[in-house]
Amino acid sequence: MKHIPFGPAPLTIDDIVAIAHGNARAVLDSSPAFRARIDAGSAFLDRLLAEEGVIYGVTTGYGDSCTVGIPMHLVAELPHHLYTYHGCGLGEHFDAPATRAILAARLASLTRGFSGVSWGLLEQLAALLEHDILPLIPAEGSVGASGDLTPLSYVAAALCGERDVRFRGQIVPAAEALAAVGRKPFTLRPKEGLAIMNGTAVMTALACLAWQRADYLSRLATRITALAVVTAGGNPYHFDATLFSVKPHAGQQAIAARLRADLMDTNSQDHRLQDRYSLRCAPHVIGVLQDALPFFRSMIENELNSANDNPIIDGEGERVLHGGHFYGGHIAFAMDSLKNLAANVADLLDRQMALLVDARYNNGLPANLSGATGERAAINHGLKALQISASAWTAEALKLTMPASVFSRSTECHNQDKVSMGTIAARDCLRVLTLTEQVVAAMLITVRQGIALRERTENGALPLQAAAAQFVADLNGQIPFISEDSALEPTLRELLAAIAAHRWALYD
Repeated sequence: MKHIPFGPAPLTIDDIVAIAHGNARAVLDSSPAFRARIDAGSAFLDRLLAEEGVIYGVTTGYGDSCTVGIPMHLVAELPHHLYTYHGCGLGEHFDAPATRAILAARLASLTRGFSGVSWGLLEQLAALLEHDILPLIPAEGSVGASGDLTPLSYVAAALCGERDVRFRGQIVPAAEALAAVGRKPFTLRPKEGLAIMNGTAVMTALACLAWQRADYLSRLATRITALAVVTAGGNPYHFDATLFSVKPHAGQQAIAARLRADLMDTNSQDHRLQDRYSLRCAPHVIGVLQDALPFFRSMIENELNSANDNPIIDGEGERVLHGGHFYGGHIAFAMDSLKNLAANVADLLDRQMALLVDARYNNGLPANLSGATGERAAINHGLKALQISASAWTAEALKLTMPASVFSRSTECHNQDKVSMGTIAARDCLRVLTLTEQVVAAMLITVRQGIALRERTENGALPLQAAAAQFVADLNGQIPFISEDSALEPTLRELLAAIAAHRWALYD
């Protein structure tokens, strides 16, 4: 298994996704210089405590309680109280990949070396990943500043042997799982509870997963569009290179180039002059997502590789710096924007499907793309219900595009009076992607059926380039031709699993 070092080197979205899906292992950088940097921060805090210095969240209460001094003999208990009173999350628990991504994102921030944590804490957090001890983290309860406090309290508690975890296929007490791998519950040092909880790890982890899914969505929606053009007997010259050279958005041009790579140049102008917008303008819709992906990658990876708790501990410069790096505004913006773009792709594909199943617009194919013939055609309804479901999924995706980041609430006695809502935005984005992938699955059935029917017409189907033709052959092997009405849920679920696994290699 690939080892991904957590230390001075920057991490990528791909690193977090690989760890999330169990394809890579997180390891701490073994260089002496990195260890010395970590030790410098915790040693500096020890000296301040010995001098009875005032340190937010160490010798004071939290948030609005920062004016409350903590007696020195109670300082060691403060981290336990922090994760205890934040144990109030609700909603569904994050699944295993999301939880691994959360652990990895928090480890990434702490290994920046500006959180004042001990080497032992990093080892304990890395051990959760190594042994796949996954805290049960409720998804709801974070406003995204002062970071993901409530969900990350479940990480802190698990490190200390409290609350429940997923381990070896079961839900067990954290202390039991730690004991099974030869580790003891960790005792948090001053500042370490705050360092674990006060940051953007949850929203950033979810953003990494969302970005990777959106990138694949862009590719898959493009391939489906090419097949929709073939099903409709459409005009492949809508994606001409010269045409797109005069509107030079790079992402839009890339989508048009991918469509040209799928659709064979027939050297014939025997096509309708103009297809409807959902076919003709597909590069202009998917292209916006394609253009935004590099920007979102940069934004997410900047957050991933940041120290984002408070206060920042500069061990080498011996300074305690109070700020607001726990604020998740960048992730909130990225996720609010990405869910909008994904929902637009769902809407595009839904409109394509509506054209393809309608005998008034599909240019000679049967209504609802039914494969039934003869007298049995009267009792068969083809993809009628599937189109209704796709429309429902699209409507729900579009409904969720309301930006979460504009719903800031003043919380915690008006100390947290402007918050990011980044975690809600990220959760919404993942839901929109799930709904969009469901529309994609419906369209895979649609184009598989449609191309088979188009091939039976007098003029046949437009030829496809090799990669797209192989894709259709793969679909034909997975999706039976529908000559009689059948319940499509099992096929849809198989296709969703294939989409999640990125089964098809799409473009370079």
